[in-house]
Amino acid sequence: MHTLKTFKTFLINTNTMELPFAESWKIKMVEPIRKSTRAEREQWLKDAKNNIFMLRSEQVYIDLLTDSGTGAMSDRQWAALMLGDESYSGSKSFFELKDTITRITGFEYVIPTHQGRAAENVLFSHLVKEGQVIPGNAHFDTTKGHIEARKAHAIDVTIKEAKDTQLEIPFKGNVDLEYLEQLLKDNQGNVPFMVLTVTNNTVGGQPVSMKNIRETCELCHKYGVPVNMDSARFAENAYFIKTREEGYADKSIQEIAKEMFSYADSMTMSAKKDGIVNMGGFIATNREDWYEGCKRYCIPFEGFITYGGMNGRDMAALAVGLEENTQFDMLQTRIHQVEYLAQLLDEYGIPYQRPAGGHAIFVDADKVLTHVPIEEFPAQTLTCELYLEAGIRACEIGYILADRDPVTRENRFGGLDLVRLCIPRRVYTDNHMKVIAAALKNVYDRRETITRGLAITKEAPLMRHFTVELERLGE
Repeated sequence: MHTLKTFKTFLINTNTMELPFAESWKIKMVEPIRKSTRAEREQWLKDAKNNIFMLRSEQVYIDLLTDSGTGAMSDRQWAALMLGDESYSGSKSFFELKDTITRITGFEYVIPTHQGRAAENVLFSHLVKEGQVIPGNAHFDTTKGHIEARKAHAIDVTIKEAKDTQLEIPFKGNVDLEYLEQLLKDNQGNVPFMVLTVTNNTVGGQPVSMKNIRETCELCHKYGVPVNMDSARFAENAYFIKTREEGYADKSIQEIAKEMFSYADSMTMSAKKDGIVNMGGFIATNREDWYEGCKRYCIPFEGFITYGGMNGRDMAALAVGLEENTQFDMLQTRIHQVEYLAQLLDEYGIPYQRPAGGHAIFVDADKVLTHVPIEEFPAQTLTCELYLEAGIRACEIGYILADRDPVTRENRFGGLDLVRLCIPRRVYTDNHMKVIAAALKNVYDRRETITRGLAITKEAPLMRHFTVELERLGE
């Protein structure tokens, strides 16, 4: 069993005090946020039908709903916006972005899209047919939705250890190779590709080791199955490989990323995460046949192939963001803040998916709200309680997000029921982390009094968690 390496601090020399960790950036502009009263939040949550997606941003004090498009761009990115080329075709900004992507990933063919789910829509429109099987290490919501909307089957092949939230191993996002091989054998000729997600968001922002990436891709290729890498947080995954996997400590983040992508056939990217832009995404591959197939769907769905769904200025900012966020210091600053929040929760005894993920802490709601039945959605209940406590908006990654089984229409209760505290990049300070931890402690301390949860009153057939309406039970 692997063990986690201790987070490193550095000494100037043997006679000086050890320096505390500090951010690799300084604050240049601020945005005010407003505290609200408990009475206000109770009314706002009632109006939102107990769905935190339906809250207005000004009703939120600390927003941990997502790290997607919510990061703070750098001065260099803002400067790049002014240099964006808005030409309909052949934009200079596209070729700058394309060159950056190719240098970091090794993929020659690049198609911009307006975000990650658009990249999935374009690629899956070309590849997915009804009845096919698409394995993956815990497909995220949009990925699974795009597969099931086409009446195909998304099969989770994540290692079993990922379901034990208190087990601490370094690469909890890994693929179960034995299970994957059996699936490939049983479905030969009916698996168009596999989705390999790095980091693995659904099981807690957990990384995939380079060894597992290589062996997964080799196994798929053995059965003639290509691999698409869901790469929204590929840089964070590379950071964990550098700090946790033997043989990579002396390699740069970009060197590690290049090796990761060398084993796969393509990538889809929500650039709103590790690209640190507010909107954008892309498909990249070395397969000319996939590129030609995707072009047919990019033009009607997104736009011409040299802008897809992106403005020239956003492509220019993304090129800079990809460069910045594949530097070790930037990633260390970002991931250290997540680890700091985890340390605070450890002090309060609050259970979460261990070890701390790359972009978020995932609180184990089943272990917190032990008196709330799973049929009443503990994680969504805890999400609402945290908002009522302090105006903090988190996100349920659990039984509501899991949707219903497309055949039986029964709720899928077999996975984890987590509350994601998702930290935007370069936005909040460690003092905000203290507020988050204290608010969660207050809810945790009164957990025995929370005995009823929520019931669904209205839901969409796919990706219901975005618009679901719920009522509080026991009121």
